[in-house]
Amino acid sequence: MDAGVLYVSIPYRTCGHLCCCGCGHEVITPLSPAQWSIAYDGENVSLTPSIGNWALPCRSHYWIHHGRVRWSRHYSAAEIAQNRERDRHLLAQNTEGHRPRPLARLRRHLQSWRR
Repeated sequence: MDAGVLYVSIPYRTCGHLCCCGCGHEVITPLSPAQWSIAYDGENVSLTPSIGNWALPCRSHYWIHHGRVRWSRHYSAAEIAQNRERDRHLLAQNTEGHRPRPLARLRRHLQSWRR
């Protein structure tokens, strides 16, 4: 992966990038209603919610918003645990009997990104 590039895989419903702090670790974000989503405004991509790399040594925390990195504050260990528990709960709720919807609309927007 190249630094500063957000890679989007429609078939695998994931995004990937190198950690924005510069540590070189690969960061993979699954796309789903309970995890991350991307928005494309015709020029830039946003990835929401924030990326909290709690398992990496850098523990960086940032947003990718309109093609730019916006740094967020560092979370305490208690906040990280609370956030992880909330994420597990949301994922469990949204995956029970849920079949992922096609990303055809997004695919049309990303056609121009193919090299």
